[in-house]
Amino acid sequence: MPRFTALTPEAMTPRQREVAEAIGAGARGGLRGPFPAWLHSPDMADALQRAGRFMRWGSSFPARLSELAILITAKRYRARYEWFAHHPLAIEGGLKPEIAEAVRLGQQPQDMAPDEAAVHRFCTELHADGDVSDAAFDTAKAMFGETGVVELLGICGYYTAVGLTLNVARVPLPDGTPDPFAA
Repeated sequence: MPRFTALTPEAMTPRQREVAEAIGAGARGGLRGPFPAWLHSPDMADALQRAGRFMRWGSSFPARLSELAILITAKRYRARYEWFAHHPLAIEGGLKPEIAEAVRLGQQPQDMAPDEAAVHRFCTELHADGDVSDAAFDTAKAMFGETGVVELLGICGYYTAVGLTLNVARVPLPDGTPDPFAA
C-alpha cells in the first residue's frame, strides 16, 4: 500500500503541477516510480528529475553499462520496482541476460566484457563498502576517464535515491509481476 498521499492535479500546488507537467512531458512518459513521492517537495523533484534525465540519457555510458550499474543498485537495496523498470532496458541495451540474472541472484557474473567487469566491480564495491579499492578506481579511470568515474558515481547515487524512495513509498509492482528478490 503506497504511503504517500496521491496528488491529483486538483490537489497540487501550482509549482507541483508545473514540475509534474515537466516530468510527464519528457521521455519518462508520465508520473511513475519515485516521482509521485518526490512531488511532495516539488523543487527537489524538479532537481532530481533533471539529474535523472542526465544519468539515464546524457551520460557517457551506453545503456548496457549504465543499466548494469542501475541493476546492481536495485539489487543492493532490493528495490523491486527499480529492477522491474530497468531490467528490460538493460537487456534492450545489450546486457546479456545471464549477467543480469547473476546480479539478481547476488552472484559473480561470468563472461563479462572488460568494460562490464569494470562497472560491476566498481559499483559492487561502492555499494558494499561506501568506497572502492584503488584497483577498482584505477581500472574504471583507465577505461572511462575521470568523467566516466564521476558519472558512474552519479548513476549509483541517483539510482540509490530512486530505489530507496521506491522502497519507502511502497511503490507496488504491476499486478501479476513476480518479486525479483523473493526468497
